[in-house]
Order: sequence, then C-alpha cells, then structure tokens
Amino acid sequence: MTTQSKYVLGIDLGTTNSVLAYTRLDAEQPCVEVFRVPQLVAAGTVEARGLLPSFLYLAAAEEANAGALDLPWAKRRDFAVGEYARRQSAEMPQRTVSGAKSWLCYARVDRRQPILPWQAPDDVPKVSPLVASQRYLEHLVAAWESAFPDAPVARQKVVLTVPASFDASARELTREAALAAGLPEDLVLLEEPQAALYAWLADRGERWRRLLKVGDCLLVCDVGGGTTDLTLVSVAEENGQLYLERRAVGNHLLIGGDNMDLALAHATAALFAEKGIRLDPWQSVALWHACREAKEVLLGPDAPDQHPVSILGRGARLIAKTISVPLARTKVQEVIVDGFFPMCKITDKPARRRVSGFLELGLPFETDTAITRHVAAFLTAHGDTAGPVRPTHVLFNGGVFKAEVLRRRLLEVLAAWFGAKEAPKVLEGKPDLDFAVARGAAYYGWTKRHGGVRIRGGTARSYYVGVETAGPAIPGAPRPLRALCVVPFGMEEGTETDVPSEEIGLIVGEPAVFRFFSSSVRKQD
Repeated sequence: MTTQSKYVLGIDLGTTNSVLAYTRLDAEQPCVEVFRVPQLVAAGTVEARGLLPSFLYLAAAEEANAGALDLPWAKRRDFAVGEYARRQSAEMPQRTVSGAKSWLCYARVDRRQPILPWQAPDDVPKVSPLVASQRYLEHLVAAWESAFPDAPVARQKVVLTVPASFDASARELTREAALAAGLPEDLVLLEEPQAALYAWLADRGERWRRLLKVGDCLLVCDVGGGTTDLTLVSVAEENGQLYLERRAVGNHLLIGGDNMDLALAHATAALFAEKGIRLDPWQSVALWHACREAKEVLLGPDAPDQHPVSILGRGARLIAKTISVPLARTKVQEVIVDGFFPMCKITDKPARRRVSGFLELGLPFETDTAITRHVAAFLTAHGDTAGPVRPTHVLFNGGVFKAEVLRRRLLEVLAAWFGAKEAPKVLEGKPDLDFAVARGAAYYGWTKRHGGVRIRGGTARSYYVGVETAGPAIPGAPRPLRALCVVPFGMEEGTETDVPSEEIGLIVGEPAVFRFFSSSVRKQD
C-alpha cells in the first residue's frame, strides 16, 4: 500500500454490466459509494450511470469520423463501450461484442486472438476477449480519472472481482487485461460470491454476529448474465469469536441471463414464423439481444401482460423497416421459471445430453439449463455420508435474481428438499443485486488496511501436476499418469507447503508437456 493511495476501488467486471464502487482509505468507517460512469447512451449523447454495460460496439469509419462516439476524454473514437453499445447489439449485432468474460474463460480458443464478434463478416474489425475486457476497464479508468484527476487509478488500492469458478488461466488473463488498462500492479483479485457476502457484512456491521451462529452454512447463489457461481460459506468459532470460512466452490457453469435471453429468442422466433417471417442469422442474434429487454420488463415489478419485441427487417430498402411481435408475460415465465428453475429432487443430476441450439454462439454452454439441478448436484457433491449439505441461509446475487419470481422458485425448491422447518432462510436485508459485488470489493479493500471480518478460504481447488509412471511400455497405450498434489484445497496466499514425493526425473533438451489438473471436491489431498 503506497502512501499516495486515497481510495480503494472495487470493480465488478461483469458479463453483462460492470460497476465501480469506492471509499476513502483514511475513513474510520467505510462509506462505500457507486461511481456513476459517463458513457454514450446514444450517438453524441453522454450520460453518467451506475452500470456500465459490458458491450463493445465496433463502429464503421464514417461514425468515427463524424465524432458520434466522442467522449469528454477521447475524440474520434471508432468504438463505444456501455449503454449505446448495448443498444447497438440489437440493431448491429455483427458489430457488437458481448459476453467477453465468458470467452475469457473458454480454453478451447486463443483468447488473445481477434475472434469477436463471433462469426462476424470479414469487413468488420475484430478484437480478442482479452482486448474487449481491457476496453471495459480502460473506460472505467478514464472515467474515474476524469472525475478524480488528483487520484489516478494506478496509485489507488484496487480490488477486482472474478467468478469463484474461474480457473488459474482465466484469472491470469483477467489480471493481464487489468494491468494493460492501467490498474496497479498490486491489484487484488476477489471472488464474486465472497464480494457479495462482504457487501452484506458491510451493511450489517457487527450485527452479523447476532444473525448467524456456529454451525450455520450459507449458500451464495450468484446467477449473472453469463455464469452461475455457487459457493458455500460456513460459520465457525475461534477463541470465542465467530468467523466465516469458504467451504466449497462449484464448477464453472455457463448458465445465466444470456441463456435465458436465447431461450426466449427461440420461443419468439416461432411467433415471427407464425406471421410468415423467417429470420436470417443476424436477425436471430438481434432477436436474442432484444429479448433481454423484454425479459427484464416482463419479470420486473408491475409487469404488463405483454411487451413488444422488435428487430430490423431485411430487404432492398435503404432504411430497414422494424418488425415486431408481442411477447406475453405468461410465456416468459413458462420458458424461464420452468425451464431454468424447475422443481426437482435433491438426488437429481444435470443431464449430459448435447443440445445443438447453443452451439451457434461458439461457447460451451451447459446442456442442462436447469439451475436447480446444478444446485442439487453441488450440495450433494460437497456433502458427506449423512447426505447433501444443508444450508441454513441463502444469499442471492446476480441480475437474474432481480426477478422476485425466480428467487421465490429457488426457495420453494430448497424447501421441498429439506422440509419447511429446515428450509434455508434468506439473509436479512434487501438484496442489492446490481452493485453488491463492487461495493463488497471496496469494503474488502478497506478491511485489509483497517481490519475487520475476513472470509477465510484460500484456493478454491486442489491443484495437481501429472507425473508419468515408470514401467514397461504397452503397445498402443500411453503410460499411466499419477496426479501429484502441489497446492491443496484452501491453501492461503503467501503460504508454503512441503510436497512429499519420491525422486522424479526431468527431461531437458527436448520439448515436453506438463499436465496440470484441478479438483473442487478432493479436499483431503
């Protein structure tokens, strides 16, 4: 920590929205505020908003030359980040990057290569998932320094959040994008579910010790735009004081609001087909983005019975005509509530069948979209001989849970599993689903200097290196591998461990492959 640091910044680099929260480092008690980010909301119009949509619009040359994408700190830009880019995703999907965070953790593509927008025409410029993430962070940095010129980001304490299920390579790529965007070398990566819990702790103060007791188990269910993140945190006691410890982290699940929007798009495409309108591939992508707005309206408070879904038509006209169909609230609830949060048994497991509909986007979305079955599998995997883990409390996080009907359905499923008397309770307080992660990250950064409750955890997985066994060769069969644990589950940052092993050999002077493995369930190695 340098003496020049005035603030701690908490940054939530989300799949759908990014947020920056901050508090003064010298404050006796943290007063975390959300930074309102100036951004384009229409061509030539800049407004400050709490959410920065994680969308990147790659403009045509004439737009850049006209200055339509100018910002107070940048002129003649050929791209836009934020609300205007999000709106363009429905009208110009072939020029808009979305879901960069999901691509950043997809190891089967080169995340440093310009591949986005995915399958865009050759005349459209492309960027890598790494560069797209960098652009979002650069926008936050420039906006902050425009508002606080005497507090450059590189001299502040910064906590950047990542999904708990991100593997080591995805975390390193996130860090690389952050450093390239101008964040400080000593930035801290914090898991998003923990950040959400820190936000709850910040709001409760010392009252949390009266709300929780030894033996309680918290299920943090974080369903955002692109991923579902599941984390268990237990309450324990040491020297008469309660403390929190992360107990388990789920697998990286590519299920979230994007999948729900896509499912709605398939249902809405059928409505267009009934009117004799067949959509081309880019109209289908535009429909996917348009369904996002319809979902938010029809699952929100005081929702209307229906909402129009509109996209641009195709044809020889210079100005394309808009085509639309009405989408009913009952249809949205049927597709999303029953499709993504169905009633199921605690013994149910996610289906592993392949569904071709999601392959068009290029990302490895989960073939079973039932989040409730993934929760069941998670609680079962981290249980013991007595049965699945029985959480006592639930903390909701992620924009998907802004819909009360989805929070209510998940609670109904948990009550069906454990009985009404032992059903988990929602943690006290109104959920702050848009800003909790960024606020919690800023609060965590403040506690690192001033002290306060900390969630113990260490690494979320055990890590192994593969060691080829000795012995006679078998024709047509590779030598068996033994997995040697080099980082046990829960190992704290800055600590060391002795790795007992027999003597092994290292091949030098020729290419070699080192195979690494990880596990979120083998906690005793």
